[in-house]
Amino acid sequence: MKNLVILGAGTAGTIMVNKMAGLLDRDEWNITVVDQDEKHYYQPGFLFIPFGIYGRKDVVKAKRDFIPPGVEFILEAVTAVDPGRKTVRLEGGRVLPYDFLVIATGTKIHPEETEGLLDGGGWRKEIFDFYTIDGATALANFFKYWEGGRLVLNIVEMPIKCPVAPLEFVFLADWWFTEQGIRDKVEIVFVTPLSGAFTKPIASRLLGGFLEKKNIRLVPDFSTGRVDAGAKKIVSWDDREVPYDCLVTIPANMGNPVLTESGLGDEMNYVPTDKETLRSKEFEDVFAIGDCTDLPSSKAGSVAHFEADVLAENLLAAMDGRPLRARFDGHANCFIESGFNKGLLIDFNYDTEPLPGKFPLPGIGPFSLLEETRMNHYGKVMFRWVYWNLLLKGAELPVESQMLMAGKRR
Repeated sequence: MKNLVILGAGTAGTIMVNKMAGLLDRDEWNITVVDQDEKHYYQPGFLFIPFGIYGRKDVVKAKRDFIPPGVEFILEAVTAVDPGRKTVRLEGGRVLPYDFLVIATGTKIHPEETEGLLDGGGWRKEIFDFYTIDGATALANFFKYWEGGRLVLNIVEMPIKCPVAPLEFVFLADWWFTEQGIRDKVEIVFVTPLSGAFTKPIASRLLGGFLEKKNIRLVPDFSTGRVDAGAKKIVSWDDREVPYDCLVTIPANMGNPVLTESGLGDEMNYVPTDKETLRSKEFEDVFAIGDCTDLPSSKAGSVAHFEADVLAENLLAAMDGRPLRARFDGHANCFIESGFNKGLLIDFNYDTEPLPGKFPLPGIGPFSLLEETRMNHYGKVMFRWVYWNLLLKGAELPVESQMLMAGKRR
């Protein structure tokens, strides 16, 4: 028997195991999935927790519920990968041999990488994250009793998971504090290391306009060096300061250190990955998908979904000793909550930035690109059902993995 081992049962890993379980001859292939956490989190839902829209029960399910029959699911930490011997060592000492390895270990926040952020005395008191369920829940409790002040959202450095989530957060904060009747008592400041509101110029100008319209101050080109929790201010490497009463931080994002320790990762613990084939640049029998890669694409669930179609095809080709012909083009699309039951939608790839138009059906939609509509908000809300019931199970969705220009206007 041959062995396919998948490291990680988050969004990317779960989609891949469901796809490969349906494609491989199970009399020839064993499939094993390894993950150290038994809970699967619907991470887009973390955004809504601070504002009381979702609770824990809305974003958590058991990972085992999404693993297909006949697949071995191991709940244990990985301590080492030996790409020379083609083995994975687990915390309990077991060694898993593999013929092909798929890395889907994701990325996590590392607040300890920024001086004063975690150890300055303000963590979960006046300093919060919302990229973890505990952080989002703590922030929800803080907001219940907060009477206003200076709310600063700070992206410490790029890249981060879901690049639009920080913008969505300040848009929802504008809406929520308006609903609470204290918007005039809350100053909202968006502090980013980017030169604008987003990574792509056209979308950045549009989203920057939304910030201005909603009276949210933008502080660009701010590279955070440290946090002074005592004085309640963030300080850049060039000694600029931004004071806060409540700091919502998106700390440094990094991959799993085991990857770098095993010779599979870079200095940020991301896997150097061919941006088209999704094969490791170093090892022909290793592939990577989702947030753990070093690709110049968004670290978002939609990207993992589109990558999965390409990776499944290329993995089958590699198993048969054939050339890898499927190509990933960096396709990403994201609903952006803008508050007041409205939203935007962007669709882009490596070479084409977000453009206006209709999606997914040209001229029909029902969703509008780079336009604020109620339908886009409903799309964001409906996606949670799609995620749990279709996306994770590897179902074919009516959206091509390659970005299409049909329906877009230059």
